[in-house]
Amino acid sequence: MPIQPPAIRLEHRQHQTLTPRLQQAVRLLQLSSLDFAQEVRDVLGKNPFLEHEETADEPSDAMANPLPTAGDALASQVAPITTDTAESPGAAEALASNSTLSDGEGDWDPNPWAGGVGSSTPRGGSEGEASAIDLMAADEGLRPQLHRQINTRPLSDRDRALVGCVIESLDDDGYLRTSLGELMALCEMEPPVDMVEMNMALKLVQSLEPAGVGARSVAECLTLQLPEIEDEPLRELARTIIGQHMDKLAQHDVAGLARRLDRPPAEIEAVCDRIRHLNPRPGWQLGAVDVRYITPDVIVRKVKGQWVAVLNPAIVPRVKLNQRYAELFRRHRDNRHAELAAHLQEARWTLRNVEQRFSTILSVAQAILQRQKQFLEHGPLAMKPMALREIAEEVGLHESTVSRVTNNKYMATPAGVFELKYFFSRPMPTANGGACSATAIRGVIKDMIDAEDTVNPLSDAEIARRLVRQGLTVARRTVTKYRQLMKIAAVEQRRRLA
Repeated sequence: MPIQPPAIRLEHRQHQTLTPRLQQAVRLLQLSSLDFAQEVRDVLGKNPFLEHEETADEPSDAMANPLPTAGDALASQVAPITTDTAESPGAAEALASNSTLSDGEGDWDPNPWAGGVGSSTPRGGSEGEASAIDLMAADEGLRPQLHRQINTRPLSDRDRALVGCVIESLDDDGYLRTSLGELMALCEMEPPVDMVEMNMALKLVQSLEPAGVGARSVAECLTLQLPEIEDEPLRELARTIIGQHMDKLAQHDVAGLARRLDRPPAEIEAVCDRIRHLNPRPGWQLGAVDVRYITPDVIVRKVKGQWVAVLNPAIVPRVKLNQRYAELFRRHRDNRHAELAAHLQEARWTLRNVEQRFSTILSVAQAILQRQKQFLEHGPLAMKPMALREIAEEVGLHESTVSRVTNNKYMATPAGVFELKYFFSRPMPTANGGACSATAIRGVIKDMIDAEDTVNPLSDAEIARRLVRQGLTVARRTVTKYRQLMKIAAVEQRRRLA
């Protein structure tokens, strides 16, 4: 059979593709407010056609700005994002709505975080005066404070060096995760260091405050803190439990411990409660506190009886097109300025994407607010089931776009700060044919556990049966999953003896 020669055929097909401009808009939309602010700062630093917009009451000195950058900074007060051209209509009105809440029930501070964390302007009266915040003691961390304690001890230079080696090997929890043999190999001294000296150095570190520092295991850490228990019989019983029955202690198996130690369950319960008051991470007492703040993208207030969502002024960058540079470029544009033309196009795209981002976030947040008004009025039990499709149809966006908008975006409400994704949950069927949100069911489960008898706590199966009696069909494994999501211990760990 003869082989057919290859043929070339042309076909016309239609397919969707993302242009570079649309790809950039999608990427900016899914960024968090912190990442987006950094993105805008990077563009401001390298694009000559973008500039930071200042107002008359804003200081021009770069040192007074809490976020200085090479191309100016992001302001903390709200202002419409403008391009001074006819190319950016529509979204500015959405941003300008932030300044309309000024009367009645919704008194609005245009910059509620002015002078807060991150501001470099002194909070005292006049310039140069130190405020109470400036005089607060700074967190030194665990190791510097341990070095300060050991410097008060009358030690030789050799012992002080060995103790310092142990201190510098501690982790942030205050534990020594490196073996003494490895530390001994690192100490190059004459005569060579032996294990006896390393053990003495470790004992010196373990004698410092806070109690438990320098431990090599959780059991050793708790044992070092046992002198805090004043009652000697109670202390010795706690030493036995920590040293020989840590597994039972972790499982809160009071009955098993009572059988093994031949003690009354009430006594075992009292010892376990006292052990739980010890600190398994002593290093955290002296370590710097890692506080991570969430800056909400949207703020919800009740204005004249209506819940209204507005953009947080602190996250809105005030950027505009540098009209002087743009006009000079238009007058002298030729083929030699291709790079400047690319910068001008990037500036226009950035401004449009910034406007589109905030107008989209605001419209999605307002749509969520309209559907979840009862949550703000009555709490989690009033949360309605809601899908991405419902919001997408209401605001005229694709579901994937709504998913990107709600990712890493936060809404500040009188009930707390919530991620936008928190308001979405699948419907759970009820006995009367209706639907209930998973958030509401978690609220019911939490209320049941809060009101339970600590001597006879509710098991997951019993909670599921009670939910069925209330008309909520929830499986036992679903109750377990929701309980774990709320970080509530199992029934055996919640049981307390009378």
